[in-house]
Amino acid sequence: MSAPRVRLGDLSVGFVHSLVDAVRSLGQDPQPLLDQYGLDAARLAEAGARLSIPRYMRLGHAAIQLSGTPGLGLRMGQLSRLSQAGIAGMTAAQAPNVREAARTLIRFEALYGSNYRGQSSFHEDSEGAWLRFYSISPYNDYNRFVVDSILAGWVHQLSTLAGARVTPERVDIEFEAPPYAADYAVLSEQAVNFGAGVNQLRLTQQSLGLRNPDHVPSTWRHLLQLCERELEQLTRTRSLRERITRLLGPLLNGGREPDLEEVAARLKLPTWTLRRRLAEEGTRFRAVLNDTRRDLAMTYIRDTELAFGEIAYLLGFASAEAFQRAFKRWNGQTPGEYRRSHRQSV
Repeated sequence: MSAPRVRLGDLSVGFVHSLVDAVRSLGQDPQPLLDQYGLDAARLAEAGARLSIPRYMRLGHAAIQLSGTPGLGLRMGQLSRLSQAGIAGMTAAQAPNVREAARTLIRFEALYGSNYRGQSSFHEDSEGAWLRFYSISPYNDYNRFVVDSILAGWVHQLSTLAGARVTPERVDIEFEAPPYAADYAVLSEQAVNFGAGVNQLRLTQQSLGLRNPDHVPSTWRHLLQLCERELEQLTRTRSLRERITRLLGPLLNGGREPDLEEVAARLKLPTWTLRRRLAEEGTRFRAVLNDTRRDLAMTYIRDTELAFGEIAYLLGFASAEAFQRAFKRWNGQTPGEYRRSHRQSV
């Protein structure tokens, strides 16, 4: 049986450095973990090296167990540096102020990390801005630390850039308050709003306007141009089918099935044009949808600890039973049989 073509995503090995620093700060030696996951000095120094999302989550879970610290992600964020986000982070470090640094980190997120579930976003209004991290629900011991590390990282990195404390006036987090909820005091003076609809920070216009004393306009413009070129190169060769596949992840989530009209609207194409262009590529929307669901199902079952009911929800099935019937039809195996036969590290 062929391997699934759809990956859950990956991120720069730069993120491993903040995890290593966090483990070490808690009095533990991270080296055995690095050895276990094949992250030797040469790998961590490789230009453009990436780590798969499932592998990163398992590494993070192992680090939490080693350190005995469920809130390790918050510690990671506090020890993170903009340079760990590669050229996008280095560009943000040259931004004129907190606003442009945050906007840069989020605009060029694809240069240091991609996740099939979505991408971060920046929403500004007359009173401030939301820095929003996409949903990676359902949450468990393997992925809560990701949200923790991203939100804490944004706060710490923007504060470092400004040389002054950047304090969010509101913090929303999707999952319910964990046992280590008191540790979130490092994020904001306000109580964190757990069980929210989104993961996000709210910054005031005053915070956004804080200046970066290290800003050099010519260097900033040059780095922006480099990021734009990198981003264009990353997206230039995608076929229409690939673009649709990337759109389907967030749209499938929630036990519903997106249709051709919804996808066409996201692509800013008339429905008939999308149908015609898919036909020119030798396919149809229904085939792309089914192939994407099948490949994602195989990847989720093989590479994550998610229950089959949770996977069904993420793939837009109305029930776990409907998902299991479809999977048996696609692969000739039940999800349980597939997981047992393909359980392996990634």
